[in-house]
Formats: sequence, C-alpha cells, structure tokens
Amino acid sequence: MDGNVEDFTETARSKQAQNMPEMTKVECRNIDVFYGEKQAIFDISLDIPDRAVTAFIGPSGCGKSTFLRCINRMNDTIESARVTGQIFMDGADINDHSIDPVLLRSRVGMVFQKPNPFPKSIYDNIAYGPRIHGLASGKQELDEVVESALRKAGLWDEVKDRLLAPGTGLSGGQQQRLCIARAIAVSPEVILMDEPCSALDPIATARIEELIDELRERYCIVIVTHSMQQAARVSQKTAFFHLGKLVEYGDTERIFTNPEDSRTQDYITGRFG
Repeated sequence: MDGNVEDFTETARSKQAQNMPEMTKVECRNIDVFYGEKQAIFDISLDIPDRAVTAFIGPSGCGKSTFLRCINRMNDTIESARVTGQIFMDGADINDHSIDPVLLRSRVGMVFQKPNPFPKSIYDNIAYGPRIHGLASGKQELDEVVESALRKAGLWDEVKDRLLAPGTGLSGGQQQRLCIARAIAVSPEVILMDEPCSALDPIATARIEELIDELRERYCIVIVTHSMQQAARVSQKTAFFHLGKLVEYGDTERIFTNPEDSRTQDYITGRFG
C-alpha cells in the first residue's frame, strides 16, 4: 500500500467540488465470466459514465482486469473464456452477433500494463490504426491524424523532429504515451487502461496521470490500478472488486471517505490486499 489513507482521502475530498459527468456510456448487466469450469466474475452490474474516469480497485486476482476486458471483448481471444450477461454501449449490446469485435475495439481502445509499441517508427505506430480502418484519405490527412493524436497524448513536442525513429527507442513513459496516442488515433469513444503506470517511474507516472485527467474531457476512461492514491487522484468513480465480485461502486470521494462496506474500508486502509 503506497502512502497513507489521509493522503488519498484528502485527494478524494477535493473532488467533491468538481462537476461530475453522469451521462452513462457503458451499462453492464449481470456479467459472469468463466475460464473453463472456473468462474472468475460473479453477476456484476454497473454503469460507467461518459467523460469521466472510473477506477477499478481491489487485490490481485480479484477480477478487475478480467472485467475490464469484457468491455472490448478481449476475452473473446481466450479459447476457454465464456462471458454471459449484457454490456450496452450507447444502448447497443456489444456482445450481439451483429457487432464486429474488430470495429468494437476501434471504438474501445486498450492501453496495457507494459508499454507495447509496434516495432515500427513513431509515425507508423500512430498511423497503423487509421490506415487499416480507412480513417485517412491521403498522406496529408494521415499526417494531421498523427500530429493530433500525439498532441492529445502530450508527446508531439518531444518527438516531432524524429517521427521516423523507432517507437521502441523512446523512454518507458514516452512509450506508454505513444501507446495512448495510438489508441486515440482511431477516434475511440472509450479508453481502457490496465495498470498503465505500474512499469513506470514516479515522474512518468505523474505525466500519465496528468494526461488521463486531460483526456477525460473527451473520452470515457476506465482504469485498473493497484494504487489507492492514483485512484483517488485521477478518478471520479471507483469500483472495489473482491474475489470476483463487485463489493462497492460509487463516487470516488465517498468510496474513500465513507465506504458502505467494511471490506472496502479494510482494503483502502491497508488491512488486507
């Protein structure tokens, strides 16, 4: 457990004065996830707001990342995985047979725990998605998409003079922002982040957190994090998971200062985890 409870509860309290967006982007209803015969997620229902950051917290192995992957059907790629229940995005069931998972993932971007730039140039990392989805009609338009994505990710000024250099040559924090820019480039509506700062140093982590706070004005963001301080700093909603179940979900300020369930209180104060 990093820091102490006073630090992050004070951060959470400061959010009380903010205007909290409440328009729902993603509705999850009675979600169960199985890996073969083993059940990993049990009957989870929650609404995720648009233009806000929702944090998933809880001990390792509690189902946070498994549930996150349901939102863009990444579990479809695991042969033994089976998901039941319904997830609606803008009112449409993303698990409907008429929904193309590839197109869904262009609407629901994913940023992973470890930065994973393609073994290509910085430019081609960003241009890859717009090219395959036909989002740019020519070189000039593609250039504009690349610049726009890098600017939104706070990386343009650092790389504008070396766009043809390998993306893998950037620092860890820059690589993660490159991956965020790559996700942004296909104009997603939702950005999922699975512990995006766990492999980064404190300075790079602070930059990513600033970026998340900027991006939430445009996107629905869901972040899995083990850092209580990070959840308090960047999120407006927090969901606490334990043993594959959703224990508690609500405004971050309330979850950290006045949780309803004793298990939530025990976790955020470090009594278990």
